[in-house]
Amino acid sequence: MRELTMRLIHFRKGQCGVGLIEVLIAVLVLSIGFLGIAALQAKALSNNNSAMARTQATIASYSILDAMRADRANALAGDYDTTVTYSASSTSNDGNVTAASCSTSTSLSGLADAQVQAWCAGGGSGAPNGLAALGDGATGTIVCDSNGVCTITVTFDDGKATGGEATQAVVTEAGI
Repeated sequence: MRELTMRLIHFRKGQCGVGLIEVLIAVLVLSIGFLGIAALQAKALSNNNSAMARTQATIASYSILDAMRADRANALAGDYDTTVTYSASSTSNDGNVTAASCSTSTSLSGLADAQVQAWCAGGGSGAPNGLAALGDGATGTIVCDSNGVCTITVTFDDGKATGGEATQAVVTEAGI
């Protein structure tokens, strides 16, 4: 019995405390896990921003469709058929500021011009909407046929998206 007790005591003396190497390995494993979680979070944020841009493009296309429904006669006549590009404001190295602008591929007049310019520039105060919400280089193309079926294509830079193309296009086809 005494011999068994001595063996247990001797066995316990060999297992005193936790070795520093075990602690270092545990810290290494946890660090790799935390880096993986951080990378996953960054990827999720990138994909969320991409989804938000697609949602804004969809909202922008329905916005101009609503404006065209209010001015149906001119929309059916082709007054809204154009391509409009948003250019964000910029500051050059010498301090000159270029104001944000919208350029159209065709000359528009009257209410159609006002609606397309408002759609492009976003209008109003607060957060921008329309093409301005999608950033520099966002493009909107409007094509309507005589039957009232309009196709709105909104193209924007989605370079921060995970995979896929840097340039995305949202195509909406609806009747007015």
